[in-house]
Amino acid sequence: MEAENVHKFLFDGLPVCGAIVRLTESWRETLKRRGVATFARPVRALMGEMTAAGVLMHSSIKFDGALILQVHGDGPVKLAVAEIQQNLNFRAMAKVVGAVGDTARLQDLVNVQGLGRCVITLDPKKRPPGTEPYQGVVPLYGDQREPLSVLSEVIEHYMLQSEQLDTRLMLAANDDVAAGLLLQRMPLSGAGNLGNSEDEAQIGRNEDFNRIALLAATLTREELLSLDNGTLLRRLFWEESLRRFRPLTSRFNCSCARERVGNMLVGLGRVEMESILSERNLVEVGCDFCGQLYHFDAVDVGAMFTPKLDQPPPSQVMH
Repeated sequence: MEAENVHKFLFDGLPVCGAIVRLTESWRETLKRRGVATFARPVRALMGEMTAAGVLMHSSIKFDGALILQVHGDGPVKLAVAEIQQNLNFRAMAKVVGAVGDTARLQDLVNVQGLGRCVITLDPKKRPPGTEPYQGVVPLYGDQREPLSVLSEVIEHYMLQSEQLDTRLMLAANDDVAAGLLLQRMPLSGAGNLGNSEDEAQIGRNEDFNRIALLAATLTREELLSLDNGTLLRRLFWEESLRRFRPLTSRFNCSCARERVGNMLVGLGRVEMESILSERNLVEVGCDFCGQLYHFDAVDVGAMFTPKLDQPPPSQVMH
């Protein structure tokens, strides 16, 4: 389905590659699972932009595992997360603790006191026990200590600081579409990657990337939200020779499961679980990503802390 495709492409003869994504039905499904009214409009837009950005970033690397894009904030949005699996399936969530105005910007949402952080984690699917996933962290400020006003600036800054890659990123999202366009200058080996070299070939590569980036900068938010991938690429780069690869598909998918929730509850300990049961007669846990509710009664909780061979039959409570 064209609307859900991720298209990767190269500019023939130029050291520039890119990717474009447009999520429609899968993005609407994400909001539907949580309830559109759960979040204010700017928070929904932030989640959509993070999802599109995460999909684009994961599509541009060869990595067997999850890419997790997080923004930790000191404003009403304490945390926003987009998690992208290797097959580009995604899920997204946000934790909001205060009122959000309908015109709130990124700084208003997560960087009120200047303590906001962007964290990008690569978690390998087959990570050896005892090892930590790779994680990069950047503040929501640019080199001149000016606050970065939009998510695309944050990620461009991250890619330059952490990965030493010149990057241009355009993002837009509403309640129907989450879309994005990513351009990157293909890196050189060695120390010349950031464009400090005086080598003529290096200078030419920089000029090529800058020219393509200027073309992309003419893209408006409305065009990104309304045009399909093919039309958008033709409109922006009609004078360029593009090599497009077979499209990839990205869909909403939540990896939560009753067994995983149960294992998490075991970590709270038997005393804590029985205390909750004494107050409510039922332990209820909701998934922050998809809204799925999991219920555990006294029989379920007893089974969690009983050796497998001695467990009674499972509860018949509706789950």
